[in-house]
Amino acid sequence: MLVAGFPAGSFQTNCFVIAPDEGGPCVVVDPGQDAEEPLRKVLAERRLSPVAVLLTHGHLDHMWSVTPVCDGDDIPAYIHPKDRSMLADPLAGVGPMGAQLAAMYPGLEFREPKQVETLADGATLDLAGISLTVDHTPGHTRGSVVFRSATEDGAPFVLAGDTLFQGSIGRTDLPGGSLEEMMTSLRTKLLTLPDETAVLPGHGQPTTVGDERHTNPFLQGTQNAPGRNL
Repeated sequence: MLVAGFPAGSFQTNCFVIAPDEGGPCVVVDPGQDAEEPLRKVLAERRLSPVAVLLTHGHLDHMWSVTPVCDGDDIPAYIHPKDRSMLADPLAGVGPMGAQLAAMYPGLEFREPKQVETLADGATLDLAGISLTVDHTPGHTRGSVVFRSATEDGAPFVLAGDTLFQGSIGRTDLPGGSLEEMMTSLRTKLLTLPDETAVLPGHGQPTTVGDERHTNPFLQGTQNAPGRNL
């Protein structure tokens, strides 16, 4: 299995491309700010054709480029229904920060892609020859999800978005965030996975469930430090 990724834009959001192999179909995960050009480069170098864009949640640093990517290739975007409204109005999802971003990027406008599919907890997606299981993980946003899959040799991995990072968790102080829901999601959806499960987070470096289980302060009962990233 091919897993390629790069940090996009000023938010350094990890955009991932997942495919069974080079020279065929693929899925794109979280095309953030300024992701379109580097994404096209990855697709050209690997001779890949995207069939869908998967969004772990609706914050603009994860969906900034979703409409040009989807409409440019005539493919759907997949998002949880509780975050769908942010496709057209992402600034509403970041509270007071929205006004700052609007001032930084005058004339900034967003709209839904032409094709949108909604995600359900426990659903299995069969896309580009890959099977991915959707887990609804509210806490960072109401519609946050993670995607579970495995390589051809059975090695499990999870595309964790902003639910779990190396040494931290996603912030819960923005609209729709909840620390209580976040801890429930971590306990019931992430910590139930095998220790060897690779975690591909929305920001920062990859890690494993086992490493976070044993070293992440949020998973050791230290819940008073703020999460990081948008």
